[in-house]
Amino acid sequence: MTGAAALRALHHGRAPGDPLVLPGPWDAAAARAFAAAGFPALATPSAGIAASLGYRDGETPAGEMFAAVARITRAVDVPVTADVEDGYGLAPGELVERLLEAGAVGCNLEDGDRATGGLKDPERHADWLAEVRAAAGDGLVINARVDVFVRKEAAARGDTSGLGAGADPERLAEEAVARGRRYAAAGADCVYPIAAPPRLLPRLAAGLGAPLNALAKPNGPSPRELGELGATRITFGPGLFRQALAAVEDIAERLRQA
Repeated sequence: MTGAAALRALHHGRAPGDPLVLPGPWDAAAARAFAAAGFPALATPSAGIAASLGYRDGETPAGEMFAAVARITRAVDVPVTADVEDGYGLAPGELVERLLEAGAVGCNLEDGDRATGGLKDPERHADWLAEVRAAAGDGLVINARVDVFVRKEAAARGDTSGLGAGADPERLAEEAVARGRRYAAAGADCVYPIAAPPRLLPRLAAGLGAPLNALAKPNGPSPRELGELGATRITFGPGLFRQALAAVEDIAERLRQA
């Protein structure tokens, strides 16, 4: 079984309350620690890698991001899926080629428009995802990130999604389902409505008809609880990196006071 096939299989046949938990390593050392703990796969966080390289989220040059992913994949024997943001403007074929060269067997691709701060047109984005799927074949597990819950003020800046500032969460859930279903039909293996309120996960899971990725937050429901609400897959964004950084800051403060 290929790495992509193994990762894809981990998304299916899961019992409620037993989601696929994918820790997010920001470097090779963190990846080895998570793999040694027994996690069957890992999911790199773009924001965590950016911070580890000295960049702000969304500002990491594509070459440095792929190089960081390659160092992580070389360090472990488990499948690694990579957050490559919006694809860095690369053509689908080149994006797939660079992911595979880096050793990734999956990718996270968002529908937020970083240039405008809004959301991409869902039809055009679905067409682009279909091109990524065609280029990758079965070689990548595609996690389609839906940004309606983090870009809910987009319409105030002319976004085509129809979502205004202060949009009702129920309306956002409706839009997330509509977008997610398009992306799944285009070939996405999993749909990730990032920052969706936990109470909406049952509705999202029922409406999407595809595995649902949920974001676990430090003070929010546990991965098991998110699984019981309908999530198939759990990721952490930069949360684990931030916890590790907080530990380093604590060590630094204790050293300063010693």
